[in-house]
Amino acid sequence: MNTVYTYITRLSDLVPEVPSDSILSRTVYNDDRVKVVLFGFAAGQELSEHTASQPAILHFLEGEAHLTLGEDSMEARAGTWVHMPPQLPHSIVAKTPVVMLLLLLKDR
Repeated sequence: MNTVYTYITRLSDLVPEVPSDSILSRTVYNDDRVKVVLFGFAAGQELSEHTASQPAILHFLEGEAHLTLGEDSMEARAGTWVHMPPQLPHSIVAKTPVVMLLLLLKDR
């Protein structure tokens, strides 16, 4: 069998230590259909409002954050999962150290 796959036992291990005063990002997978980026946020760090040109999925693995999606504000914690359409303004503010997975879905 020559099936090619990517296997990661524990995603959060790829961010061994969340930086104390910054945001760390690491691309863990990228092909013609999806780009997967793992983020580590220090408490208090922010991704200011922005948009993405493609659909995206946010999956919070660890920590707590304040999340804004369009005009809606909500809390995100370990287990929170969000699908966003293209061009949706969004922002994230980490309340505690946060580990988050971003999946950018590409057009074929």
